[in-house]
Amino acid sequence: MQMNSEFRERQPIGVKNLSVHGHTTWLPLVRKIKQQISTDPTLITEYPHILGIPEFTRRATQLALGKDSPAIVESRVFGIQTVGCTGAVCLGAELLRSCYCSSSSWSGPILLSSPCDDSLAGTFKAAGIEDVQYYRYWDAESNGVCVENMVHDLENAPEQCVVVLFASGHRPTGAELSQEDWKRVAEVMKRQLFAFFLMSAQGLCSGSLEQDAWPVRHCVSLGLELLCAQSFSHNFGLYGERVGHLLCVLKQNLLAVQSQAEKLVQTLWSCPPMEGARVVATVLSNPAHLVDWQESVKAVAERCMLIRERLRERLRLLGGPWQWDHIIKPGGLYCCFGLNTQQVDFLVQKKHIYLLPNGCLNVSAINSRNLDYVAESIHQALIRTKVI
Repeated sequence: MQMNSEFRERQPIGVKNLSVHGHTTWLPLVRKIKQQISTDPTLITEYPHILGIPEFTRRATQLALGKDSPAIVESRVFGIQTVGCTGAVCLGAELLRSCYCSSSSWSGPILLSSPCDDSLAGTFKAAGIEDVQYYRYWDAESNGVCVENMVHDLENAPEQCVVVLFASGHRPTGAELSQEDWKRVAEVMKRQLFAFFLMSAQGLCSGSLEQDAWPVRHCVSLGLELLCAQSFSHNFGLYGERVGHLLCVLKQNLLAVQSQAEKLVQTLWSCPPMEGARVVATVLSNPAHLVDWQESVKAVAERCMLIRERLRERLRLLGGPWQWDHIIKPGGLYCCFGLNTQQVDFLVQKKHIYLLPNGCLNVSAINSRNLDYVAESIHQALIRTKVI
């Protein structure tokens, strides 16, 4: 929160929203549909259903799993509209505490990646899940995912443990598993572990909706039960509307869990906001709009990759013994530069480039106007701290 406050005050290069030339991105299609909705005299202003707008939950479920998903065909899935991705995680945590393992009060353990979004541990603890542990994910030596360490930690996790996994676009590092790596993880998950996926920017990581959702779809195809928290903030540019969705794929007790979800929603937010969900449902239910939106999302993903490539080349030309290939290996919004605390402090305090403490940044904050400045600042941080 302090970082975001400083970001707003100084307007530097930061870590929060998808942006172009320093301004939060607006997709033209989304702007047009919002205008149409605001002038539609036939729309009813009554409260929506507790679980959200039915068309939205149906389309969001299909977007994550695919229309022909076995979970949809076999009617063992339901969705809940939530107040952003944080609301989806919060509701998922409450459901786990009250319904998981046939226990009246399950309290863990839950495994988070190291590193991960700082707010995740607090969200689960706020729901009464006190036993929060971590599995190794990012390897600072190789500046990438250490799959062997991750698999080892999951293999040694206690049964009935819940594992939080980023389907795509790991936050904050941006580092991703290959499909072969995901197959290994899924085989381990079959050993009495429960997957809680986070999918906060579907389509923006690889440019493909299907590829970014592949880990979730693969686990479902294996018959695994899971939760998946979805966000439509980044890929629709709907930041203030707080459009989220919690997907529940279960083998049994579906109606009982859905009933419990309704009770929990009444205590958490009563009913979700409507405007943003209407925009998403309108786009996903119209074939022409869907194609338009997919092209826009793909263009943003390609722009982020181009930024990575240009930044790597600029850093290479500035010289020094440092290698920068790792910044183009992941896709999506986030990237970890492999900087230490001293270097990050220099960039924050002296250059007003607001990386996270572990050296991660939202690359969409970089553009043609500031790319040279960012590259030169990173180079200066490395030279000043004399770390090779």
